[in-house]
Amino acid sequence: MHKYLNAIGYGELTSEKELNKMLREAENVYSHHELVALDQETDYCEYRTECADGMGICISGTSDMEEHFERYYYYPYFEGSEITSRADIMIEKRLDKEAYAGVCEDAKLGISLIFHLQNTAECMRITGCQPQEIKQGSITLAGLCNYGMILLPVMKSPEQERKRKEESKNRMMLLTAARNGDQSAMESLTLDDLDTYTKVSRRLVTEDVFSIVDTYFMPYGIECDSYSILGEILSIRQTENWQTGKELYIMQLNVNEMKFDVCVPKSNLIGEPAEGRRFKGNIWLQGKITVP
Repeated sequence: MHKYLNAIGYGELTSEKELNKMLREAENVYSHHELVALDQETDYCEYRTECADGMGICISGTSDMEEHFERYYYYPYFEGSEITSRADIMIEKRLDKEAYAGVCEDAKLGISLIFHLQNTAECMRITGCQPQEIKQGSITLAGLCNYGMILLPVMKSPEQERKRKEESKNRMMLLTAARNGDQSAMESLTLDDLDTYTKVSRRLVTEDVFSIVDTYFMPYGIECDSYSILGEILSIRQTENWQTGKELYIMQLNVNEMKFDVCVPKSNLIGEPAEGRRFKGNIWLQGKITVP
């Protein structure tokens, strides 16, 4: 079973038999269907069945001239509510299946952000199933999380908040310049990192790490699109899986100046979420690219 079925309320599935029954029903009763021609005899097919607004299960496979559908894989999906970033994006096909990954070069993070592409069929029509770079494309990111924890916010004065935003803006400008080959910007970033390391090392002697680190975005595990995050909760709402009745939290987070939604089961969240508090968890990152 897919590891993140639990994140959208299917944690009660206990056997492959139950899973296959649900997938067969989804192939027959679906809310959205996409077709893309792969060759003269074969089409790439996607069936989507919703279990709540903006989330559900996507089933991918191929269909022949006799309309016989062969399922290749499936995955739970969750669509974000607003555009997260406008940056250069590279679309790459995965080696083992008709699925695509997006690579986003956003200066806010300082790393290449890799995510599972949700609108595969749409991008296949545009790119012709070939790798393609999109300049200043729009991405709507979203994360699925099985387990999470709520942390209290870090107390900051208005002056500290103003200084933090100014430092963040300056760092983004340096990262952009460094990517363009500016040697002095690279040296400045190196010195800043060394200074930060020294300050954090001193504070860790007497303080907890989560009172020093406000937010973070780090790769997690061996999967390229899995991340460990800590972010500020901007808004929160509850929904439920229509089929299982499982209650879910949908939280909009601010993580390293990037805003995106995360879905987590209510029963698997430790603490009471509220605006201004922080969320900590491991997510599977998905994204939808607005194709020009």
